[in-house]
Amino acid sequence: MLDHLLARFRHGDRLALSRLLTLVARGHHIGAILAQVVPPPRPGQVIALTGSGGVGKSTLIGKLVECARDAGQRVAVLACDPQSPLSGGALLGDRFRMPSRPDDDGVFIRSLAAPGGQGAVAPHVGAMSWLLETFGFDLVFLETVGAGQGDTLVHSLSDMVILLLQAETGDELQWEKAGLLEVADLIVVHKADLPGSERVEAQVKAALHLSANREVPVLRVSAKTGEGLESLWKQIASAPHRRTAGSIGGKELLRLAQEILALRFETAEAARDEDLARLMERWQKGNVDLDVAASELLRLLGNKSASTPRG
Repeated sequence: MLDHLLARFRHGDRLALSRLLTLVARGHHIGAILAQVVPPPRPGQVIALTGSGGVGKSTLIGKLVECARDAGQRVAVLACDPQSPLSGGALLGDRFRMPSRPDDDGVFIRSLAAPGGQGAVAPHVGAMSWLLETFGFDLVFLETVGAGQGDTLVHSLSDMVILLLQAETGDELQWEKAGLLEVADLIVVHKADLPGSERVEAQVKAALHLSANREVPVLRVSAKTGEGLESLWKQIASAPHRRTAGSIGGKELLRLAQEILALRFETAEAARDEDLARLMERWQKGNVDLDVAASELLRLLGNKSASTPRG
């Protein structure tokens, strides 16, 4: 069954892509799947949008999807929703605020359930974005759930992190301490049509001047009025690729390796896994090259997939 799905995936079957994403989301056969996926000559970009709940991430992504399609790019969205306490699935709130393009093969949107305490993203997002890039999507937007201080895992899963802020949310006192401010590549003061946006922009720039050792653009944008949207799209379109094309053990897999190591090591299962624990310890101490760590992680996952009964 897996080989059949992979064959259909290679021929551009969107249903096969969807089913493979479901397997990966559930943690099934990740190593076996990725080991048989041929990386694209030039990987797409993964652009993460993060920020507190209600800041308008989904609405803004919907506008950016339209920009991408107007530019002739194929675009996918991985929208991480809070996990339902009843069903365990995604609450699907994000997807309803994005444009519906059922007949457009250049757009693919998947909602994912993000359990609490896992960096504001769903498990195995790195592997899923890798599949989407390999399928031929030029751009993958990764939307986090409402993120707070310390939810910086998204930086290791993307090529560019866009942090959304808005006026009158009470977040001002947290900016200088927030880890997200330190890893953001671009900061958007969203809902710029609301009062106080100019003041927020000035405060953010002042905080960056005091605490950062790098230039971080700050834009005021309104998805409602279109203000700043063109400038934001130009920043995304001109952003350099952090990754280079390579083999299955190359730099594209570093996000996947970081994600799985970081998430699984926190679980009881990972703590009991001596091989995984040793790899994590070597990585944290800087005793293993990242490319080697990625390849070793795939080998471990492949062994586990082979020893797990298929269902």
